[in-house]
Amino acid sequence: MRRSTRLCLAVLLTALTLLAAGCGGGSADGPVKLTFWTWAPNMDKVVAVWNEKHPDIQVTVNKQDGGDPAVTKLLTAVKAGKGAPDIMQAEYQKIPTLVSAGALADISKDVPTSATGQFGTAELRAVDLGSKALYAVPQDTGPLAFFYRADVFQRLGIAVPTTWQQYAAAARQIHQADPTMYLGTFSANDAGWFAGLAQQAGASWWATKGQTWSVDIDSAATRKVADFWGGLVQEGVIDNKPMYTPAWNAALNDGKQVGWVSAVWAPGVLEGNAAKTKGLWQMAPLPQWGSTFTDGAWGGSATGVTTQSQHPEQAAQFATWLNTDPAALKALVSDAGIYPAAKSAQLTTPPAFFSNQSDFYEVAAKGRDAISPFTYGPNVNAAYNAYNDAFGQAADAKTQSAFGQALTQMQSTTLSNLKSSGFTTSQ
Repeated sequence: MRRSTRLCLAVLLTALTLLAAGCGGGSADGPVKLTFWTWAPNMDKVVAVWNEKHPDIQVTVNKQDGGDPAVTKLLTAVKAGKGAPDIMQAEYQKIPTLVSAGALADISKDVPTSATGQFGTAELRAVDLGSKALYAVPQDTGPLAFFYRADVFQRLGIAVPTTWQQYAAAARQIHQADPTMYLGTFSANDAGWFAGLAQQAGASWWATKGQTWSVDIDSAATRKVADFWGGLVQEGVIDNKPMYTPAWNAALNDGKQVGWVSAVWAPGVLEGNAAKTKGLWQMAPLPQWGSTFTDGAWGGSATGVTTQSQHPEQAAQFATWLNTDPAALKALVSDAGIYPAAKSAQLTTPPAFFSNQSDFYEVAAKGRDAISPFTYGPNVNAAYNAYNDAFGQAADAKTQSAFGQALTQMQSTTLSNLKSSGFTTSQ
């Protein structure tokens, strides 16, 4: 064999070896190694299912604190040019912030339509931002629902409300029967809760067209929600104290708070804070404004690939598996306690705290499938802080007009912050 022929063969073999190493698997040096930042409990057990079946792509879980600390840490790493993981769990409302900072990669070419087809319009809007890109794969969602003390409703002869008007009537009847008892509370510390209620009413607080943003918090849809709750607070038929306080926990335990507009993950909170009321609660669909059933969400997250990943294709492959594969979805539910966003996830056994409600996940799925699309903005933290300030004052004032003024203030503060942060706006 001539020297030139041997040389050509050597070059060809080298090229084939390099090509094989780059085709989704490991190389002669070992498997592709990926890091995954997540705060979900027991995610290492879920990832172990992947690692066992994919020896050429191994994922290591790096447990993080909740949403905001993890986002801050990732933004710091992006700014420094190093230190980011390959894969990141991110709350839906934080994705625009991460995208605008150049932290999340567009993985649309690496996620098949058979996977994205498992998610609803609302979840996809949250991860594609209304564009042709895809910045994450939806992981979990938090459809809103109405949780109520069935024993109290039965004792007082109150029908479970299916409209917000009926909810208001039930709140009045309950408080009239016992002035220390409330059907719910308006919480000025939970902007995500209020955003979900506005979402159900048809609001979308931000919009983007190309590189231009707009803010529409003070819309007719959101004002309808603010006026409704402000009116109930002014009447005194619901409470005006924040959730997740010792006083609120005590009220759940002693039967002074007999209802809660919350999300599908509420059973875990009730079990932790009001254990002795087990078996007394039921979940019903969220009361409606009109004839078409709609819902909003409180919470939810997605799995994104960071722009610092050296293996974005493999990272996207893992993110897709995690949130669409039957074995992964089963593990997310059983080990991580997550309510998956994928419609293919079939849950039948109710949470232990609601073991007496066999249709729990049927009710949850009805809400999940009806969540209205909602666009978050790159300065969601500023908007949520504005909510806490403005609606905190309104809740203390206990007047419906103060709630309207709070909404106007929240709109103004959010828009001003967007402009001062350097974003182009159409307003």
